[in-house]
Amino acid sequence: MNKKLHALLLISVFVVATCGLIYELIAGTLASYLLGDSVTQFSTIIGAYLFSMGIGSWISKYFEKNIISWFIQLEILVGLVGGTSSTILFLVFESVASFRIILYSLVGITGVLVGLEIPLLMRILRDRYEFKDLVSKIFTFDYIGALLASIVFPLLLIPYLGLVKTSYMVGILNVGVALIVCISFKKEIKAAVYLQTSAILSMMALLVGFVYAGVITNFSESLTYADTIIYSKSTPYQRIILTKKGKVLRLFLNGNLQFSSDDEYRYHEALVHPGLQALPNAHNVLVMGGGDGLAVREILKYPNIQSVTLVDLDKGMTGLFKSNRMLLNLNKSSLLSPKVKVINADAFSWLRQDKKKFDFMVIDFPDPSNYSVGKLYTNSFYKLAKTALASGGIMVIQATSPYVAPKSFWTVDTTLRSVGFHTIPYHNNVPSFGEWGYIMATESLVYKKPTTFLPGMRFITKESLDLMFYFPKDMAKVKTEVNKLNNQVLVKYFEDEWSSVL
Repeated sequence: MNKKLHALLLISVFVVATCGLIYELIAGTLASYLLGDSVTQFSTIIGAYLFSMGIGSWISKYFEKNIISWFIQLEILVGLVGGTSSTILFLVFESVASFRIILYSLVGITGVLVGLEIPLLMRILRDRYEFKDLVSKIFTFDYIGALLASIVFPLLLIPYLGLVKTSYMVGILNVGVALIVCISFKKEIKAAVYLQTSAILSMMALLVGFVYAGVITNFSESLTYADTIIYSKSTPYQRIILTKKGKVLRLFLNGNLQFSSDDEYRYHEALVHPGLQALPNAHNVLVMGGGDGLAVREILKYPNIQSVTLVDLDKGMTGLFKSNRMLLNLNKSSLLSPKVKVINADAFSWLRQDKKKFDFMVIDFPDPSNYSVGKLYTNSFYKLAKTALASGGIMVIQATSPYVAPKSFWTVDTTLRSVGFHTIPYHNNVPSFGEWGYIMATESLVYKKPTTFLPGMRFITKESLDLMFYFPKDMAKVKTEVNKLNNQVLVKYFEDEWSSVL
């Protein structure tokens, strides 16, 4: 075997490793989209995939003859299974009760096939290199491929191709390797014509899937969402879906409803006005999260507000709500106001660097369903937020449902108190979500409940505010731990409580 063929096989190791990890990331991301954005999904997917690779490696000892032919066949199978897996999972999600069985079966099959490939490649190459050099080269290319996959997946593949098209593209790479190896080693392979034909037909099938990936995605998502999808996009951080039924718009992030246009005013009026109405001299406001501009819309109703700084991680989110005509009508073009400065950054990192003080702060992050969001509900984050709050200022936090998730809600309260805040918890009913909770935080005990509100409010009044501060017995305060970076108990509480009702 000449040097060029050895180099080809080492490149194959690189491609196998890259594609294998991308399949793993696709499965984890898809599980998070469909089953909930939870650390559990990624953890179990990774564990199942690695375990399956181990099984594949063990099985490889039974492949004794025609090793190159077996490697080519395995590459074709990996391309077909991995390339079509996201399509299969999207299509069956709404129609089968045993979705997890299908998900982990596909993960397992892909893992076994990938686990078979590296040992077979090592056996093909063993006559060329000493054992120590062989292991060194194989694992060097393997780990470099894994590094490349971990970089290109979130930065390039998901934002620009999406899950379905990425699956087909990676499948094409696998089958392409099989075809090149088949052509290069045709003198050493029995039934080379059959293998080449199989690879070419598989490649054509995957190319058709790649070309029609957008159609497949739209069809599969139409099965998941009851209303007509009018916008869909994958960003480096989330899958954004906007649906429309009649005049009602609904926004979903990673499959979770964020607002419905027919009742979002209840949420945003409750989020903003109990605090801001009590600050007649407020001038500078900070909003963290809230990339839809709906909280900013409410804030700009106050003529005394001079500046609003909005910090939201996802440029794709804020860009959508700056440009879509229907959404501009909904948020009253709030993000385009000259008073508003939009910053696309991680709120935790941004707070560490910013030295400005704000009279009123709104923390409107997604629910703490995973550790990356859970860190924004920790005592460490609230300590930073406290340094940004001006003397006499008020901060308000959306804090999930005190009815469905009382431990989660009161954990936010406990965590705020642990860093020296005085808290004013309250709640209201938002039909799309049910009973929802908020917590105002101040450095002093002084909070004067407003008795009047700006004209034009659709929900909030003095009477409704009185009810919002009352917690009946089934939402009464419960004892919880402080949410810290090193324990993130809030994420566990949230998962346990919401999983019981979903």
